Parts: sequence; structure tokens; C-alpha cells
Amino acid sequence: MRAPLVNFRRFQITAPWPIVWTLTVLFLLSRLVVAVVRLAVFAVRHWRAWPAVALVLVAVHVYRSHGWWPHLLVLLAVAAGAGVWWWKGRESFHRLVVLRLVTVWRRLWVYRRQWHEVMSLCGLVKKYDGGEVLPRLLSVRCSYATDELVVRMPKGQNPEVYHKAARDLAYSFGTRHCRVFSGRRQAPPARSGRLAVLLRLVDRVRFRDRPRQVWLVFIRRDPLTRIVAPLPVPVRPDFTALPLGVREDLATYCLRLLATHVLIGGATRMGKGSVIWSLLRSLAAGIRSGLVRVWAIDPKGGMELSIGRALFSRYVDDDWTRMADLLDDAVARMRARQQALRGKVRVHTPTVDEPLIVVVIDEIAALLAFLPDSDIRQRITQALGLLLTQGAGLGVLVVAATQDPRKEVVSVRDFFPTRIALGLTERAHVDLLLGDGARDRGALADQIPQSAKGVAYVLLDGQPEPARVRISYLPDDVIREMAATFPAPPEVQPEPDPAPVVVKPRSNGNGRHTYRPSAPKQDAPLLPPSLLNALDLNATNGSDPR
Repeated sequence: MRAPLVNFRRFQITAPWPIVWTLTVLFLLSRLVVAVVRLAVFAVRHWRAWPAVALVLVAVHVYRSHGWWPHLLVLLAVAAGAGVWWWKGRESFHRLVVLRLVTVWRRLWVYRRQWHEVMSLCGLVKKYDGGEVLPRLLSVRCSYATDELVVRMPKGQNPEVYHKAARDLAYSFGTRHCRVFSGRRQAPPARSGRLAVLLRLVDRVRFRDRPRQVWLVFIRRDPLTRIVAPLPVPVRPDFTALPLGVREDLATYCLRLLATHVLIGGATRMGKGSVIWSLLRSLAAGIRSGLVRVWAIDPKGGMELSIGRALFSRYVDDDWTRMADLLDDAVARMRARQQALRGKVRVHTPTVDEPLIVVVIDEIAALLAFLPDSDIRQRITQALGLLLTQGAGLGVLVVAATQDPRKEVVSVRDFFPTRIALGLTERAHVDLLLGDGARDRGALADQIPQSAKGVAYVLLDGQPEPARVRISYLPDDVIREMAATFPAPPEVQPEPDPAPVVVKPRSNGNGRHTYRPSAPKQDAPLLPPSLLNALDLNATNGSDPR
């Protein structure tokens, strides 16, 4: 009887030793292959470090061969070239040299050095199988004002955890603000040329959706502390990107106005007028050419909008009835376009013959909640409801401002797709204006100080997280100059109804006044013809008519 191959009782192997050595060598070869593959993956993943490694090796070789003099000459030449580059092309030098050096420094010294400590203290480390799983720092990119970190979340986490820990992360890394974004911040570039097809394939891989990655943006220095000067007037307004101000990353904040309505919310003297005038400045060239018609309503008696009266095709500030008539005319224009565009297009394209109509209301709460006349208030509510539910695709848009975004004050609040939250007085107003959970995702509009007028939180296209921007400020002189330079073409505006004539009482001679009403003019008899015929028959028979 043969002995077993392995005797587990005595831990003996009866197999020939060549087989044992063969298995051992194969195992070691497999481990060597795994190590080589990991080294290759590491080298490919850190391909940007290859030039630095090669430069260090060359420097060591030159030092051993010739000493320090070649290094000194190279440093002098590099310093001279950098000085000339900085003198001739300062912007490109900062972008390609300074910012990259800042990126390397902050990635190694600020973030890598204390990554494990900060992640543990902020509660972002997961426990698994007796060990710790940390969020992985993939890349760091620095700009003039921000540090953008790409982080891969461990399994078992979602972006809401990072939203809640945003303030802890900001103060842990030595900043005051941290923005968390669950989607990629850069859109794929538009490719053209001979290699466009190949580059699109590469972009499809580079910009694919990665649900486990989050973007942490740390505000290293706040660029929104300074007042933003008026932006240049576009030669032709782009209704999908109207420049209004500056974002935290120093990019221009552009508002999409086409096929949407805009609600501006903010406390008193927090910059609602700046948003309106910045929007009108972006539309100024279209206003002068007739491509845009602005109908303005200022329930505050013209204290805000009357200074730019020439920009408006129609303007009302002192008559509630005329305000309701203006909104009814906007509904009539919308109905006419419905008849003309039905079955042809889904979104109206502005032209000079059929311009974009923008109804600007400075304080919408005065029309919906505090108007004393209930009949006129009902007319205005119905007209605004029709415009907000049907007018976006027909080129009849509403831009309104309010101090109180509560539903009982602004009953049509939910019909505004685009909203801008300036400084608010209450914590709950942030979610009422920007949507549920907006404050937890970083929209701290109730913490904007009184000195930061024009700072607002907005929602950008393709991003569920609010972004912080500052709207440009237009002084009165700039508004007057803009109104004189870009006046609106004349438009027939209906005149108000004449005031009723008051009948003065007549004197009877003894100092007393007797009221004698004049007989009303009747175009038709008060009784129907059948009753009149019956009365005539009774009078003919000798009886008195009743």
C-alpha cells in the first residue's frame, strides 16, 4: 500500500523534491510578475514625475563628473529665462510655473502630510476587517484663490457625509470655506480638427461618470470680498450665458435666461437691485436693437427702476390697475404666440419681429400679498400664474425680486426654475428659496454679512450643489449712462383710463345743496319686449299700465 502524498500527522511530504522546487519557483515567479505589474502601474500612474526623476539622475551624474559649477550656470540661465518670461508673459508664467509650484507644495505639505489625521478627526475613516479605510487623495489643482481636491470615497460612503463635514474640513486645513461637489466640475471640451474623433474617444474615458469621486474645493483666499465692477456690455446677448458677476474660482458667473424664470431673494439692502441692473446690462445691446423688450413694474413707486426708464419698453410704478393691465397684455402676447408657434417649434427663438419679452418686477410680494384691492390682486395672481407656467418656452419671461420667499407671501414661488439667494435673515429661508437641503450642501445665505452686498448662492447647470458668486455693482451714474446709450425703441403703450367726472351739487338759493343726478343714457329698454307688449295691451283695454 502506497504512502499518502502528504502525511499531515508527521508533516512529511512523500513527493519527489523536484516537484517541490518546481512549485516553489513557479510561486516566486508569479509573485515577481505581480510586483513588476504593480511597479509598472505605479510608474504609469505617476508619469508626471518622470522628468523630475530623470533630471535628478542627470544632476547627480554631472556633479560626480564636473562638480558644482555646471549646476550654478544652469540655475543662472534658468533664473534669467524665468525673469524674461515673467516680464513678457506674466499671465502664462503664473499659470504654467507659479501655480504648478504652489500645487506641488500644497499637495505635499498641506494635504498629504496631515491627510490621515484630518480624515480621522472629521469622521471620514471607515473601519473594516480590523483596519482602517481612508478616502484616497487622487489629485490637487491650485488656482489663484482655490485648491481643488479630487477624492475617491471608500465603499460605504456617499457625498452627503462630506457635505456635513465641509466646515470641519475647511478649518482643519487652514481655510474658512470648503465646497463639496459630487459631479465633475469641468465639462468635456469641444473637439475639432483631424484628430477630433480620437480625442473624443479619449475624453469619453477621461470625463466618464465616476460616482465614487467627490471634488473638495477649499477657498484659500476669498475673491468675493471686493466689489465687482460693471462688466462689459456684450455686443450681442447670449441668452444662455449672460455675464452677471464673478464666481469663487474667479470665473465669470453667467446666467441662463432662455426658457426660464428667475426669482431673486434677499433681505433689504443686500443687492437685489444689483442683480436686476446687471441682468439689464447684459441685455442692453439687445434692448437697443429691439431683440429684447423689457416691461418693468416697480411697486415701490419707482424708487429702484425709474432711474433707467429709457431701457424699458413699458413701465408702471404708480397705478395698481395699470400693473394688472400690463400683466394681462403679457398673457395676451403669450396667447398670440401660442397660436403662431403651435405645432412648429417647442422653444421660441427671439427675433426683432418677435422679441424676447422680459417682465421685471422689483418687489413681487407687494403685488401678491400686500395689495389692498382684492380684485386687482386676484387678477395679478392669475396673470402671473399663467406666465410662469406657460410663458418660458414662448419667450415671455418673468424676473422678480422679493424679501420674503415664504409660500404665504409669494404664492407662485415654486414656478420659478432659476433662483438666486442673496443675504437672507432666517436659516429656513435658504431651503425655501433654493430647495430642500440646499443649506446642508453649502448655501449659507443666512450667514452673509451686511458688508457683503451682492454675494449670492446660485445653482449652476449640471451641479446639484450651490455655488457662491458676487454680482457686479452698478452706480447710479453708470445706470444713467447705460440708459442713455442703449434706449429701448418706442412701443405703443396704452394710456390709463381717464378719471371719472365728479358731479358737483347744485345750490337751491338758500345756502343748501341739493343733489340731482342726471338721467342715465339707456341704449336698450330695461324690460324685455314681451313685458312691454303686455303693458301696451293693458293700456289699450282701458286699464292703467303697471
